[in-house]
Amino acid sequence: MVRHLYDPNDTCTFKKLASLSISVKQALPWSGMERDARRDCVPGLKSINRKRSDMISMIPEETVLLIHLGGLGDMCLSESTILSLSQRFDGKIHGLGYTRFLGLFREYFAAVHAIESARWLYLFSDDPSRVSWKRIIFIGKDRNGEMRKRWQSMSRDRLIFIEMYPDEAFSDQRFPVGGIGTQADLPLHIEDYQLAQLKAYCIKTVKKTVIPRPRHRALLYPETGFAKSKWHPDNFVQLYHRLKKRNLNVSIFESFGLKLDTPEKLSIEDLSDMEKCFEDGGIFVSNDSGMAHLAGSCGLTTITVFSDFDPALWHPRGDNIALRQGMDRVDVPALEALITGLMEPGT
Repeated sequence: MVRHLYDPNDTCTFKKLASLSISVKQALPWSGMERDARRDCVPGLKSINRKRSDMISMIPEETVLLIHLGGLGDMCLSESTILSLSQRFDGKIHGLGYTRFLGLFREYFAAVHAIESARWLYLFSDDPSRVSWKRIIFIGKDRNGEMRKRWQSMSRDRLIFIEMYPDEAFSDQRFPVGGIGTQADLPLHIEDYQLAQLKAYCIKTVKKTVIPRPRHRALLYPETGFAKSKWHPDNFVQLYHRLKKRNLNVSIFESFGLKLDTPEKLSIEDLSDMEKCFEDGGIFVSNDSGMAHLAGSCGLTTITVFSDFDPALWHPRGDNIALRQGMDRVDVPALEALITGLMEPGT
């Protein structure tokens, strides 16, 4: 099984993997000598592998497979790309990834498959595969081209590769070049960066419209994370109490791995339940996180505190106010005033 090496709710998965320099082979088991040893030691494994191949062969011959191994934020930023591809292939795409995230966008797929299932290990094996697809689409990172070479051998038509983000997205440069027909001094948001690549495959781009929802409440989402520079959970608790004193409609969430000493806290673990919660609208206040991207894609106004990455590239879609620590005023009174102003009549 492919195991998560991160909190799946916390910021964009591929951003973390890149910053930690985790390679594909580190993240995926059963390769090389270890795989061969298991094959020799486990009786009947060849028969099991044949059954897996037979299960996959039951999928229609003309099926297009889209592989997206990103986390929650990555999926939200790729929604327009997936929408464009779904329309190009008449909704006949099978999606492969982490179903907790991919399942939020099930409307674009004929079927969604879990990468955690052992039936997909052949995709990452060095051995030749008997399985082929009409076409494979890969949205991700592949700096040395190994995955593209492997998956092209399983794709009867030309493989479609959409680079998830530019390498410059993690440099110290504040405004990296988009690299595809953009002015050198302007950044290209990740959504636009991906869409621009579809032109090379003569695929019409469709940008998903985010419909704004009412701003009648504030939703505060503190969290723990890798970066010590994140806006601290205590700040969110103070902000919550100050907004409460103003008699504003405000809620605070207890996110994954966090313990809040606040009786009124909300705890929602299932992403589909969180998506339903967002249907009522609001102002979502958080650090740069996957949940911020989900809130933005659901039409909430997002106030997002950035500490490590350039918001010009990574900000949530929709109506977003990005605050940079060390550059903007990011303190409890400032956010209190900002939220109060947004919730006033006529905003």
